[in-house]
Amino acid sequence: MLFRQLFERQSSAYTYLIACPNSGEAALIDPVLETVERDLQLLDSLGLNLRLTIETHIHADHVTGASRLRELRGCRCAVPDKSGAEHVDVPVREAEPLRIGSLELRPLYTPGHTEDHYSYFLESSGTARVFTGDALLIDGCGRTDFQGGDAATLYRSVHDKLFSLPADTLVYPGHDYQQRHVSSMAQERERNPRLGGGRSVEEFVEIMAALNLPRPKRMDIAVPANRKCGQTH
Repeated sequence: MLFRQLFERQSSAYTYLIACPNSGEAALIDPVLETVERDLQLLDSLGLNLRLTIETHIHADHVTGASRLRELRGCRCAVPDKSGAEHVDVPVREAEPLRIGSLELRPLYTPGHTEDHYSYFLESSGTARVFTGDALLIDGCGRTDFQGGDAATLYRSVHDKLFSLPADTLVYPGHDYQQRHVSSMAQERERNPRLGGGRSVEEFVEIMAALNLPRPKRMDIAVPANRKCGQTH
């Protein structure tokens, strides 16, 4: 498998490139509009054909590059079925794996940050990876105070779906604000200060209620655009 982790500084957002070297088919998980040209240059340098863009959820802090990439390369846009987004080619559902060449990406419905949130589990060449979007971050998690978010729901998603994955599963989050790149499921189960270490759902709900976070600066632009796969007009 070919794999790259890419970073967009304005929103501290990660985009992930996964590709099957045999078929040359590739997917981008959570592409960002401002980095479309960078992503295309990388695909071309590796000789890859972009087959899918895949969203973890409707983002509030950046506009997805999905529609722009579809215009330029003819790829298909995969978006969680519960998002209600327009112009979707592939509605993401938990029982329906996404295939990129010989790779099989397994969607895991993990609501709580938003009501439509999915994570994606992938096993390849003896390595397990999970792309957790904003449901589970390194030593943290996404907020739960808008877009149908709910702290108790997120707690159950993480504990029932993500923490049940093998301990050596590599955790690749949708964001990091401290230049960290990867964690493991064992580490997050044991050390995540919000969700790990045996913390109860009641404790987690109290933590999230006390965050008092500011509204995302680009929310009024990003959410409507992302409900159209990134179309801004």
